[in-house]
Amino acid sequence: MSSAIIEDPLATSVPSKALTPEEIPAAVQEELQATPFIDVHTHVFMPSLGKLGLWGIDELITYHYLEAELFRSSDISPEAYWQLSKGEKADAIWKALFVENSPISEATRGVVAVLNAFGLPDLAEARRFFAAQDLRAHVRQVFKLAGISEVVMTNDPLDPEEAPLWESGAEPDSQFHPVLRLDRILNKWTDHWRVLLAKGYAVQEDAGGKSASEVRRFLAEWHTRMRPVYMAISLPDTFQFPEQSVRGRLLAEAVLPSCREFRIPLSLMIGVRYQVNPELRLAGDGVGRADLRAVEHLCTSYPGNRFLISVLSRENQHELCVYARKFSNLMPFGCWWFLNNPSIVEEITRERLEMLGTSFIPQHSDARVLEQVIYKWRNTRRTMAPILSNAYNLLASDGRAVTRLDIRNDITRLFRTNFERMSE
Repeated sequence: MSSAIIEDPLATSVPSKALTPEEIPAAVQEELQATPFIDVHTHVFMPSLGKLGLWGIDELITYHYLEAELFRSSDISPEAYWQLSKGEKADAIWKALFVENSPISEATRGVVAVLNAFGLPDLAEARRFFAAQDLRAHVRQVFKLAGISEVVMTNDPLDPEEAPLWESGAEPDSQFHPVLRLDRILNKWTDHWRVLLAKGYAVQEDAGGKSASEVRRFLAEWHTRMRPVYMAISLPDTFQFPEQSVRGRLLAEAVLPSCREFRIPLSLMIGVRYQVNPELRLAGDGVGRADLRAVEHLCTSYPGNRFLISVLSRENQHELCVYARKFSNLMPFGCWWFLNNPSIVEEITRERLEMLGTSFIPQHSDARVLEQVIYKWRNTRRTMAPILSNAYNLLASDGRAVTRLDIRNDITRLFRTNFERMSE
């Protein structure tokens, strides 16, 4: 992984004296604020990918988390809502969730935090502000406000809007790292294999014949084009491995060998129940508890592969920690989607610290709109501060002195080097 150039957080002299219990919380707060994080999973895009990248106030307000909340606080039906323009949708959500009700949910409060970060008092002023921004300069300001040095994108080589941009030579950006997303290949092969066939790959509908080797050829060509830091797929709660299916075969015979060849991890995000309410479209997915023996089989059978794993169900978190203790090629990361609420993040992060020390990645933003990284990383720092302070105070009370250098090293490992080492 080629990181953006940042000031080395250890380049300056750091006091090595033991901190008192009273000094630890302030030191943790300061180091969390000073450390530039890597956002290891987002859906934001570098500027050269154009309109794929969502940003601005109307995109923030019509984020699908808020759309789901709208239908609980308004009489508007999904059918009527989908007929509205983007601006009309934003107006409806603003009225229902920010004017007629207090915006105290995590998602609505995030919009308030973004407006506050830019000093914007209301929706009208926000629209004027964002309309006047130059995107590239705006990206730099957003990253600065979020305290991040770089983000990892989600890039789909079978997306008919995205693929041509890469094929025509999209300008790379050192602050945006590509990821080769596999959902269309592994989860929706029946709908998309003909796209590969039309591009000259000798694939079959049942993934038989040369299909696996041809998918490997496709992945190799896109690896050369993108230079992704990992491959990734979102998986249902019913995911099994090994399994006698198109997905199982292509995973075993194409994806895993390709990841080994390119020396990059495979990211598995497990636990989605797709479209439990199709009327809500992107907001209509749910969550289910997964059988993590699939993860066990992957780590056992493919010790030469590295796996970034995030699970969506709260009930799967302890099991994932146990597996991480058994397999050094497994890296738990983030509190994803429905888990990204402070009360649940706190519980999961405390558990991981207790079982794994600092050998995990606490969080990613999963942002779909650029400015969301501001509030999501603000929330992460706010939630992490008491968790780490408590851990260090317990350590000190048990007889091991804690220094500022310890704190800085640990935060850097959690939010930078654990990922860099997995993806190098």
